[in-house]
Amino acid sequence: MKEEEVKLIGFLCNWCCYAGADLAGVSRFQYPPNIRIIRVMCSGRVDPELILDTFLHGADGVFIGGCHLGDCHYLEGNYYAEKKIEMAKRLLKAAGVEPERLRLEWVSASEGGRFAAVIKAFTEEIEGMGRIKLDNERMEAVLMAAADYKLRILATKERELLEEGNKYGEVFTQHEMDRLLEDMVQEDYKSKRILLKLKKPMSVKEIASELNLKPNVVFQRILDLKRHELIEIHEILDNTPTYIANTREGVE
Repeated sequence: MKEEEVKLIGFLCNWCCYAGADLAGVSRFQYPPNIRIIRVMCSGRVDPELILDTFLHGADGVFIGGCHLGDCHYLEGNYYAEKKIEMAKRLLKAAGVEPERLRLEWVSASEGGRFAAVIKAFTEEIEGMGRIKLDNERMEAVLMAAADYKLRILATKERELLEEGNKYGEVFTQHEMDRLLEDMVQEDYKSKRILLKLKKPMSVKEIASELNLKPNVVFQRILDLKRHELIEIHEILDNTPTYIANTREGVE
């Protein structure tokens, strides 16, 4: 592959999409050679952390291929894949990366022609965007956010919250779930950006200036980080505290 050509990585479900890709090859269906394929047992095993790390290592686009909904070999694996991809797209957007660079499609073992057509269309879309341009610090922040326990639970509990509700019997609407996920993604992303900045001592005002955030927003995230013992007060100068990451719990 030429250096200027876009580079795609595909994670394909063993039981459906990978078999569809194999059929495309056997049937000699043509599609661009830009994609490198990795076989996984289920699309639901493709974690947002893995997706974001793939972009950090040079991919211009990431394709996830799974079984059609209702046909998953592991019953609900592709449903979980759908929720994880949605979360990963929100994180990409927060980092300033086009969420369209990540695509999820359902392809059965008998749909070799569809696989070739989907990969051709995806490659052309990524070529139209060009090579990816990353802000490594922002990507590192979203990668850290992707590992957050609260986000991971919310992404996999959505169906339960929509159909059965929480432990108090409160059933959520799709709009409420979307808003909740977006709010949590933004809050966690800002917290991780602040945490990365606190490799050196900084005040709330200094952090707000560097990250172009309102001081009250920074202060709220500082309180949350301190409550989880990820940061600590470094010193207080003229009644203004400076904070630093707790290297035992935070970033090194």
